Amino acid sequence: MSGQLNIYEMVTSRIVSLLEQGTVPWRKPWDGDTSTEYPMNLTSKREYRGINVFLLMAMGRGSRYWLSFKQAQDKGGHVRKGEKGTPVIFWKRHEVEDRDTKAKKQVPILRYYTVFNLDQIDGVEDPDASEPSTRNFVPIEEAARIVSGMGQRPAIIHKEPRAYYRPSTDTVNLPRPELFEKAEEYYSTAFHELTHATGHESRLNRRPSSEIRHFGDREYSQEELVAEMGAAFLCAKARIEQATIENSAAYIQGWLSALKGSPKLVVHAAAQAQRAADFILGVNHGEASE
Repeated sequence: MSGQLNIYEMVTSRIVSLLEQGTVPWRKPWDGDTSTEYPMNLTSKREYRGINVFLLMAMGRGSRYWLSFKQAQDKGGHVRKGEKGTPVIFWKRHEVEDRDTKAKKQVPILRYYTVFNLDQIDGVEDPDASEPSTRNFVPIEEAARIVSGMGQRPAIIHKEPRAYYRPSTDTVNLPRPELFEKAEEYYSTAFHELTHATGHESRLNRRPSSEIRHFGDREYSQEELVAEMGAAFLCAKARIEQATIENSAAYIQGWLSALKGSPKLVVHAAAQAQRAADFILGVNHGEASE
């Protein structure tokens, strides 16, 4: 039983870690190659089920197909050096003998193994591979100006199809612009992550950059509220708020619920969001009170 408990703990830890990195289920205004279909094992052609769907889709990988290390080798491929796998769990039936009656019975035992996405593997072709998205991304002049004009701006990269700010490297990652259905959503997402970045010790020092935040606690919830309010302020400044207000309102409502509607914390978050927006815009209003 202790082995099963360890697997439960591993899965729980994995989910919490993903959430702490900024993977939030209800905010994903971009498309991805894995966004419309469940992940599938390329060898068995079976779709993953249950918690495995979340564990794999949350990785933001470019293919829906996954293979174990051995399965990749069997197909003539190899996992690239340095790539980290993702655990998936399964139930395996184990035959045991009843101590009293000696009758045989099947007992489900929880097990796990590690898989790698096809974009981590060389030498195996993706059966769904197609031409890159041809969606035409047209920059919004004022929004682009706000992003490019931010002083002390962190590096913005487009390496993974997920959005996050990483304090340890002071880097913002955004999905490629053409993955967004609307340019407004690309900039709204960029504003959200840049607002997070203003909390870095080299900027507004809203919290120690090394601080570990826990998904669901007040500090984490308030920081997410700050980031989305800051994004809403910046969207208004860029005059794109009408195109993003519905997603933003739903997101803010989620974090307000986490904060249990505390008026004091909401007012404090709004003041921090205004400072963050001002920092990004290069506006100095002095030390306004909260």
